[in-house]
Amino acid sequence: MTIFRNVMVTGANQGIGWQLMKDLLPISGRVIATVRTSNAELEAMKGKVENLFVVQYDATAYDSYDQVVEKVASITAGEGLDLLINNAGIYIRDSLEKVNPKDMLTNIEVNAVAPLVLTKALLPQLKASASSGQKTIVANISSQMGSIDDNKSGGSYAYRSSKAAQNMISKSLSVDLAPSKIIILALHPGWLQMDMGT
Repeated sequence: MTIFRNVMVTGANQGIGWQLMKDLLPISGRVIATVRTSNAELEAMKGKVENLFVVQYDATAYDSYDQVVEKVASITAGEGLDLLINNAGIYIRDSLEKVNPKDMLTNIEVNAVAPLVLTKALLPQLKASASSGQKTIVANISSQMGSIDDNKSGGSYAYRSSKAAQNMISKSLSVDLAPSKIIILALHPGWLQMDMGT
């Protein structure tokens, strides 16, 4: 059963992105997996799974976004993008003693600024999907650590700030894109066994 015609998952070579990409393949017409660097397992899948498309994407290489958008447009063949999952992210571990401006800015850029800029770049694809009557969703993988009210343990300044910023961006996008019938979600996946969470 196909639920989505065209899906894009950023950071699909490991962790949450890897699992989401695999779970979406059976229920999607085409799955676009974006990676900064590929891995052997993904390369092996690419040759065997007809509806999997791998696109190179570096979140902070903004000058390459036009090429990413062109590739997505050619893959979706005019149908638009039904689901964009902004998953690519980093967690720079810090404390009050270790926090520094460079880490703060890097974490905020990768986790908040880049998903916003990518969503903006892909708006024509998202709007094409929504205008066809398809349910169109942008899902930003957030974290409970971005909650101001829930912060009872302090620390993690760079990561917490980046996810709080991403949550505010998600809220603004939900208001601005409501007239286009594009749904914006901020999703907290929970604590998982992977590189970022043990």
